[in-house]
Amino acid sequence: MSIKSDHWIRRMAEQHRMIEPFEPGQVRHSPADGHKIVSYGTSSYGYDVRCANEFKIFTNINSTIVDPKNFDENNFVDVVSDVCIIPPNSFALARTVEYFRIPRSTLVVCLGKSTYARCGIIVNVTPLEPEWEGHVTLEFSNTTNLPAKIYANEGVAQMLFFESDEICATSYKDRGGKYQGQTGVTLPRT
Repeated sequence: MSIKSDHWIRRMAEQHRMIEPFEPGQVRHSPADGHKIVSYGTSSYGYDVRCANEFKIFTNINSTIVDPKNFDENNFVDVVSDVCIIPPNSFALARTVEYFRIPRSTLVVCLGKSTYARCGIIVNVTPLEPEWEGHVTLEFSNTTNLPAKIYANEGVAQMLFFESDEICATSYKDRGGKYQGQTGVTLPRT
């Protein structure tokens, strides 16, 4: 298995629609007004994804139990905004702007960007399996005792692409994975 470079990422995005919308370079300034932003787009050995403006912010208002087998949607408050304020020691869910179609020979790992990590905001490491497709649901943990801000339509995480020397016997699509084709912020499923 080998990590793939910017050349491979560009080719796969352009020829196979692996990432849509796709940015072939690094964007560091807002196209609208030129202000500095947290970068997104193709990097040397990865792709920095953007966060859409749809958020689910965790709340304990209803005093329910967090149970992945019986998840209560009332554990979240839905917010549509250009920023998301994550309460202290809490978390929020969001989704990528980009829609992914992962090739059968490829595994993708999601890592947080250092700009957010240095502020105590952690992105959960999530693999995108061979032949998975959809918007990626992102999990942000605020590890600080202060409110933390996430910016929509700016870079929030980096995807690293690993290609195997052989094709997997059973892909995510073959298994009928429960998160296949997801759009929007997707809650836990069993």
